[in-house]
Amino acid sequence: MARFGIEEEFLLLDEDSLVPVALAGDILRRIGDQNSTGRVTTEYLASQLECLTSPVSTAAEATAQLRELRALIGTHAAAHAAIAAPVGTPFTTLRSPRISPSPHYDDVAARLAHLTREHEVNGLHVHVEVLDEDERVRALNRLRAWLPLLLALSANSPFANGIDSGFASWRSMLIRRLPSSWCPPRFHDADDYRARVDRLLALGTIGEATSLSWAVRLSERYPTVEARIADTQLSAEDAVLSALLCRAIALASDQRIATDDLDGIDASVWTASRSGMAARIIDPLSGEVTEAWTVAERLLTALGPVLQDLGDADEVHTGIERLRTHGTGAARQRAAHADGGTRALAILLRSGTAPAAH
Repeated sequence: MARFGIEEEFLLLDEDSLVPVALAGDILRRIGDQNSTGRVTTEYLASQLECLTSPVSTAAEATAQLRELRALIGTHAAAHAAIAAPVGTPFTTLRSPRISPSPHYDDVAARLAHLTREHEVNGLHVHVEVLDEDERVRALNRLRAWLPLLLALSANSPFANGIDSGFASWRSMLIRRLPSSWCPPRFHDADDYRARVDRLLALGTIGEATSLSWAVRLSERYPTVEARIADTQLSAEDAVLSALLCRAIALASDQRIATDDLDGIDASVWTASRSGMAARIIDPLSGEVTEAWTVAERLLTALGPVLQDLGDADEVHTGIERLRTHGTGAARQRAAHADGGTRALAILLRSGTAPAAH
């Protein structure tokens, strides 16, 4: 069974104002080696932490690791009167982020210049193990066709600068400004992939291949294809749902994509970013434009045999029904804010990284 891994980025927010606070280094020093599985690291900004699972094979393993890691950072953030917020962008910001100390991040900041001031973004990255490199490229090509639906299901960043942005995933719009972002081209094989990456490096827009902002790419460190389209999720269960869908799509080697032109995918990513699961997107299996929920139903049908083989069918169907009933992260954030303002929103965000009740 192909293993997978999950990387989640979290923003540290002041618990009252919900403004990002630069506490990552302090919290990481306090954590030490407290986690038994996975690990916690700093990220690009000093107001960010990243949690990474160890490679896992099942949904249960992934959920257990994420819950442990989330509870760990949530507990230490609370000790600093902060929230380790599982959200794609902060509710509001002072636009004065500090960069985490690192030669790599210094290089990234120099290339992004003023963009860094508004680049407080958190994503969910899913690594799917595919040992053969050319098959890894084919898995990438399949995943790129489904980027709009994967984003619509995971949209979780509706606010910007203290107001409703009108987008379900404002993070996606901020990511769009980066070089080599959103959907990559279709690749013929591994050599084609490497040649295109080398050309981007020659342009100087990125300093190394690990800085590519494509929403799906090949990992430079592991034998994995890495999907990066999703916002960080409110709950560990929603993060695992996104990961299971990515794994099934990557492994569905007999799936026949009817349309995957770059313009159509990017336009559909835009509508998914704008409207979440209320969007109309292109169905990769038929080429027609239709409602996102219809595309989701068709994907589940197409993935049925793969999900059964992986033992993920029940988990995925339960997760999709959960989103139908309770809404995506963006919908739940909006509902909380409408009900009780920033205080209610803070309670919702804190619940995503709170220790489990006993």
